[in-house]
Amino acid sequence: MPEPYLTVSAPAEHEIEIKRSRFLCAVAGVSGEDEARAFVEERRRLHPGARHTCSAYVLGGDRRVQRGDDDGEPGGTAGTPMLETVLRRGFSDTVAVVTRYFGGVLLGAGGLARAYGRAVGETLEDAPAIRMVPARVMEVRVGHGQAGRLESDLRASAYPVREVRYGPALVAVEAAVGEGDLDRFRDWIATVTAGRAEVEQGPVVYVPA
Repeated sequence: MPEPYLTVSAPAEHEIEIKRSRFLCAVAGVSGEDEARAFVEERRRLHPGARHTCSAYVLGGDRRVQRGDDDGEPGGTAGTPMLETVLRRGFSDTVAVVTRYFGGVLLGAGGLARAYGRAVGETLEDAPAIRMVPARVMEVRVGHGQAGRLESDLRASAYPVREVRYGPALVAVEAAVGEGDLDRFRDWIATVTAGRAEVEQGPVVYVPA
């Protein structure tokens, strides 16, 4: 059963200092691995003098993609605790980058893991976030004569319109419908189209709550 998750709605930054080492964390919402990697590289360009630019990102409603990078820190002391923090706080489609300026004092493996996890956790606490909930793509097909009215009714409803496609005989309008509203949606479509619409259930997507 798909579960809701949080994602960052606007980039945020936060800095902590531990034994003169500075840990600058930046988080952002992303839609794919290319976007996540681009964010990491942008943070690297912004801080060319930093000792390490460590990162973690989680993608997808099922959190299928999970990546963590220690960027030269001892194995498992940066990317893993960063990734675990993102997951523990219920985020996905989110990238976190921690830039470390070394302060001259070794923190040890445990100290590093706590520092990187804390930097991400405190940044996510302050970051603007939205809750994403699972929904089904429902494709409604009607004749051209009904298409304008159907699209207008859908845009005024609680069902977000995703796409409108015009074919030679029918117009297909895709809307996102919560799993618990599928039967109600079908009944509503039957009412507003006088039973002249074809409705097909599609894949799971995520929409803002």
